[in-house]
Amino acid sequence: MRRPVQAVIVQGVTGGVLAGLVVALWFLVADALAGHLFRTPALLAGVLLRREFPEATFRLVSAYTVLHFGVFALLGVGMARVSAAFAAPPRVFLGVVFGLVLQEVVFYAGLLLAQAPRLDVVPWPHVIGANVASGLVLMAYLHRAERDPRPLAPALRDHPVVARGLVTGLIGAIAVAAWFFVLDIAAGAPLRTPAALGSALLLGAAGPAEVTVSFGLVATYTVVHLAAFLVAGVVLVAVAEEVERVPAIALLVVLAGIVLEGLVVATLAVGAEWVLGTLGWWSVVAANLIAVSAMGWQVWRTHPALRRRLLDETVQVRV
Repeated sequence: MRRPVQAVIVQGVTGGVLAGLVVALWFLVADALAGHLFRTPALLAGVLLRREFPEATFRLVSAYTVLHFGVFALLGVGMARVSAAFAAPPRVFLGVVFGLVLQEVVFYAGLLLAQAPRLDVVPWPHVIGANVASGLVLMAYLHRAERDPRPLAPALRDHPVVARGLVTGLIGAIAVAAWFFVLDIAAGAPLRTPAALGSALLLGAAGPAEVTVSFGLVATYTVVHLAAFLVAGVVLVAVAEEVERVPAIALLVVLAGIVLEGLVVATLAVGAEWVLGTLGWWSVVAANLIAVSAMGWQVWRTHPALRRRLLDETVQVRV
C-alpha cells in the first residue's frame, strides 16, 4: 500500500531529527570527556564561516545546531522515501548505508565546499561511529513508524543458525571486553586495552607512546571488536551444527581451536609486538580462553542434540 507523501515527509523529518540527535549526543559526550565542551560544533561552525573561534559561544553553537538538524531532516526525508519505495525494505542494510555512505559523502563534501584547511578537523573514528549509530536509529524509527509487522532484521528469522551465532558472538565479545576492562581498572588505566589495540589496528601506531585514548577511537574499535566476534559466533554455531550430524569431527574442531589460539598470539607478536608487550601475553591468552569458554557454554546450552551425541553416544574415531 502506497503511503501518503505527507506521512513520508513527517516520518522522514522526525527520523532525521532523531538521527541528528544521536550524532549531537555522540560529540557532546566526546567533547565532555576531552574536557572541551561543545568543541566540535564550534570547530565546524568555524570551518563554515572560515574563521577560528577561541571558544564555543551560545550563539555559535545554536546556529550550527539549527543547520545540523536541518541537514539531518532533509536526509531523513530522503531515506524515508527510499524505505517507502520497497515492499520489504532491508532497513538494517539501509541504515548502515545511510551512515557509512550518505552521511560520509555529505559531511566531507561540505568540508570541501567550505574549503576546510584539512579534512580531519573531526577525527574519522568519531565520524564513522556517530554516523553508523545514527543510521541504525533512523531505520529503527522508520520501521516502527511504518508499523511494519516483520522483524527489523527478517533474515535472522529465516536463518536461525545466523541468529544463534550472533548471540553467541555477542556473549564472547562482552566476556573479553569485561576481562580487559577489569584489568585496565586494576592497573589504573581505564580503556587502555581498546585504545592500544585501536591505535595499532586503525591508526598504525608503532609503540605505546603513540596510543591515543579517545572516545571516538575506543568506540570505533569496539565496533570492530564486536563485528569480529559476531562472525566468529556464526562460524562456531555452524560448526556445532555440523558436529551434531558428524560427531567424529569433534576432535578436528578442538585441534582447530588450539591452532587458532596460537595464530592470534603469533599475529600480535609479529604484527604489533608492542601491543602484546603492553597487554601481557598471558592476558591475551586468558582472554581467548574466556571467549572460547563463554561461547562454548552458549553453544552447549542451546544444542541439546550435541550434548546427547557427545555424552551419551560413543564417538569412534579411526586413525
